Amino acid sequence: MANSGVQLLGFGLSLIGIIGLIVGTILPQWKMSAYVGDSIITAVATYQGLWMSCAFQSTGQLQCKIYDSILQLDSDLQATRALMIVGIIASIAGLGVACMGMKCTTCGADDRVRKARTAMTGGIILLVGALCAIVACSWFAHNVIRAFYNPFTPVNTKFEFGAAIFIAWGGSFLDVLGGAMLAASCPRSKQVSKYPKSNPARSASSSNKEYV
Repeated sequence: MANSGVQLLGFGLSLIGIIGLIVGTILPQWKMSAYVGDSIITAVATYQGLWMSCAFQSTGQLQCKIYDSILQLDSDLQATRALMIVGIIASIAGLGVACMGMKCTTCGADDRVRKARTAMTGGIILLVGALCAIVACSWFAHNVIRAFYNPFTPVNTKFEFGAAIFIAWGGSFLDVLGGAMLAASCPRSKQVSKYPKSNPARSASSSNKEYV
């Protein structure tokens, strides 16, 4: 059974990971325009995220536009959105469940085994949420790499990884570490003694018989 220090460390890592997932999901820098070929010098840098696309001009002006319709987006972007949202919701739910089962909380303090199982359940939910986020980031990255090396993709429309996808990746891996530490709170099975317990009343009666 994990001690309270390990549980607190896992809680902190999971909380930082969830913040990273939320920030990475909101930011538009999931992919940015790649400067390859003849387009090395350009006045506009293009960023695309899960919710909006932005254009950063050399004058320092940033213009962003939210995607108008969900149905106009490609299926890969919709799936990435869904997985990130599911990962964030599952991670928040798992963190709440694990908080109730931690040793430093007073919720259900009478039953230690139940608290340990609650913390373990929360850690498992956190791992599921982190896995959804990792799949979403890896899927998005695979599509960016495939489009970048596609010879039929125009040079001025090629993209590379942005900062937001690395933030989401880092948050998901912190979520994995925290969930694993909380999932280590599995209660130990009670050890059964090989020798039968002696009956105190019987032993007392037998000692009295010896002195009669």
